Amino acid sequence: MAEEQDVFHGAKRAMVVVAHPDDPEFSAGGTVALMTSVGIEVTYVICTDGGEGGFDLALTREQMRDIRINEQMNAAKVLGVRNVEFLGYLDGLLTPSIELRKDITRMIRKYKPDIVITQVPVRGYTRIGMYHPDHLAAGEACLAAVYPAARNARAFRDLLEEGLEAHTVRETWLASGFDANYFVDITETFDKKVQALKCHESQFPPEHSLEDLEKRLREWSAEVGKKAGYQLAEGFIRMETG
Repeated sequence: MAEEQDVFHGAKRAMVVVAHPDDPEFSAGGTVALMTSVGIEVTYVICTDGGEGGFDLALTREQMRDIRINEQMNAAKVLGVRNVEFLGYLDGLLTPSIELRKDITRMIRKYKPDIVITQVPVRGYTRIGMYHPDHLAAGEACLAAVYPAARNARAFRDLLEEGLEAHTVRETWLASGFDANYFVDITETFDKKVQALKCHESQFPPEHSLEDLEKRLREWSAEVGKKAGYQLAEGFIRMETG
């Protein structure tokens, strides 16, 4: 356990800031499972309501929203995540607005994470699924909250009236397995990642079985793992932001 703890450099608290329900598990589920197993308190901040997801067109946006919130809570429980915050922005319409930056700043000051994991804020031209506009917006707003807003007591000064003092995040990790400079061995927690993702049943197209999902996840994790000499891994762009 001590060796695993070193991966997180003594962190006590971590936060995952993403656009949609299921994004935490896809991007960092194995890492989150490892964090909670060594006693790190993990908080999820989900920016959108998830109402545009899924494949059942008979469901209203509100029905899908409620399903996805329930699925996310169940997935978080599988991974040992205690705190899940839903910011409630409309799925598919997320922008890196000042309002979103403030809401994420509020969460950072409230939970005081040592590590923040978020999504890549810039578009690449490799795997299109990584560059959903909502993902880009969540990553951009989160980075702007990490620096400088959360650590600058003069930013969003009304948060001080809520009792939320400035907080400096020590490390920020961008979930980017294929451009990563930092890797986490998830060989022992891969099954937990899969179990958590299976909670998001509404997001799987009918023609794809859950077995197909596990096979694809294992292939992706093995591809990332090769870069670091691990059997299965998740990769990040790690920045020291403290």
